[in-house]
Amino acid sequence: MVAAAAVFAAAPPSVAVPAEDGVSSLYGSENRTMPTRARVVALTFNAAWETEGLDTVLEVLRRQHAPATFFLTGDFADRHPDAARAIAAAGHGIGNHSYNHPHFETLQPGERAAEVLRADRALRAAAGTTPLPFFRFPYGDTTPQEIAEVNALGFADIEWTTDTKGYLGPAGGMTVPKVVQRALDALRPGAVIQMHVGSDGQDTVLDADALPRIIDAVRARGYEIADLRDSLGGRR
Repeated sequence: MVAAAAVFAAAPPSVAVPAEDGVSSLYGSENRTMPTRARVVALTFNAAWETEGLDTVLEVLRRQHAPATFFLTGDFADRHPDAARAIAAAGHGIGNHSYNHPHFETLQPGERAAEVLRADRALRAAAGTTPLPFFRFPYGDTTPQEIAEVNALGFADIEWTTDTKGYLGPAGGMTVPKVVQRALDALRPGAVIQMHVGSDGQDTVLDADALPRIIDAVRARGYEIADLRDSLGGRR
């Protein structure tokens, strides 16, 4: 693996910076849970399409006093800078989800690095804040080599314990109760729940609709909503 310090010595200051020790301890791993025995779970949202459902999600999180981490593509941030700023202003963490959401296995190493760093620049410009040193692979497709490449750029790979599949929408056979049940079926200490904002062309955003029920049900089962920044050491 190329040392992160060597990468960033040659990189412009507007791109990522070397990760802290707490984050580098996650290197070399496909991290799908938080390393804890406490009864906590993390809520995460991917954003690569449009902004439908985001206002609802942010309001529910505010009302329920629940933190979340949003993994944005750089393309989303460039097209919707107001949305990126709203997420940051609400106090939630912003992670890197590549620029164009490609299948990474189809790219060469230099192309993969360009996807990560271009997204980092876009997130910084749109949100007006420093993104987390967390990267989530498009489609969740990872390989040890690709994880090593991302680590060398200063990012830990953060995936998920379960995807609610709300993004499939009614056309994909999903409903709000099914979304909630998928989240509850994955409950365990340190679970990371993946959801999505944007409708991908459908009329509803099931993850936004299901979020209040997910939070209430998780808490009713004795779990707290944790912040990935605290649990994984991503605060700058």
